Amino acid sequence: MAGQDETDESILEEAMDWFLRLRESSRMVVVEREFGLWLNRSPAHREAWLKACKTWELMGETTPVHEDLWRSTTQMKMLAVRRRRRVWSVGTALALAACLVLALAGPSLLLAYRADFRTVTAELRKITLEDGSVVELGPASAIDTEFENGMRHVELLAGEAFFDVKRDPSRPFVVTAGGVKVTVLGTAFDVHMKPDDTTVELVRGLVGLSVDGTSHAFELSPGDSVSINRGSGQISRRKLAPEDMAAWRSGRLFVNDVTIASVVEELQRYHAAWISVPSSELANRRVTGLYSLSDPDRALEALVQPYGGKVHRISPYLRVLALF
Repeated sequence: MAGQDETDESILEEAMDWFLRLRESSRMVVVEREFGLWLNRSPAHREAWLKACKTWELMGETTPVHEDLWRSTTQMKMLAVRRRRRVWSVGTALALAACLVLALAGPSLLLAYRADFRTVTAELRKITLEDGSVVELGPASAIDTEFENGMRHVELLAGEAFFDVKRDPSRPFVVTAGGVKVTVLGTAFDVHMKPDDTTVELVRGLVGLSVDGTSHAFELSPGDSVSINRGSGQISRRKLAPEDMAAWRSGRLFVNDVTIASVVEELQRYHAAWISVPSSELANRRVTGLYSLSDPDRALEALVQPYGGKVHRISPYLRVLALF
């Protein structure tokens, strides 16, 4: 029996399954009868159904049959008006689903084709390149390498990587990432590609940095952290203690005055479940803090609780952050 503040996870999964089954236009009467029996099995089942329906509503979905079991008559009338304005045909839904599959799978397939080395969610990987340099890949990251004709070139295709470069004065080591170019002889630094910008942090040595399409070219010294916005070309610089750089290698995520949405973006690389923040009010809150990457769920809770947010664990595959 689930308590007042939580619903048993297995019952929640059943509720989500029922939600999808009841949305099928071809469902039979027997399915609705079975659902009625399931719903009335215990208060925990009703609680799970309520939570599942509210969650899907937050994500922009309409709810299925049997709403009269948990909504008032006034709410039902208001929803009926709203739903008449957005009825999806099965064909439209299938077309949208196909587009979604292509949108999600396409970039992943292209990345797999281009990458020499890559990681999946929550995976860390250490790679020794043919020149003896070492690359540590963060989760959901990928690199392409080229060591021919006297070149030492690595392209960061996605995610984050820490480079410990073996010194070779005759062959500079070049890393490119989203239009940013880092040139070194022997040093240690971190490169992080995000949707909007690329950040380079220098732990040891000296590197030269340039930006495609601009005249920006400068050197970094130990402790320098530089972020380049790929849209505007804006550059921001700050100083960090070397031990605070590439904190992900020791299971920590440090953020300074960024949105909750951007932190969720980072935590997503460490979490097997899809994380959704449907509330723009919560997503746009700015935070500063240190979060553990070894327990992403705990990090999510620490992220939103100070602002009245809550992590809804809908199933092993879905987390919804909301202001209730």
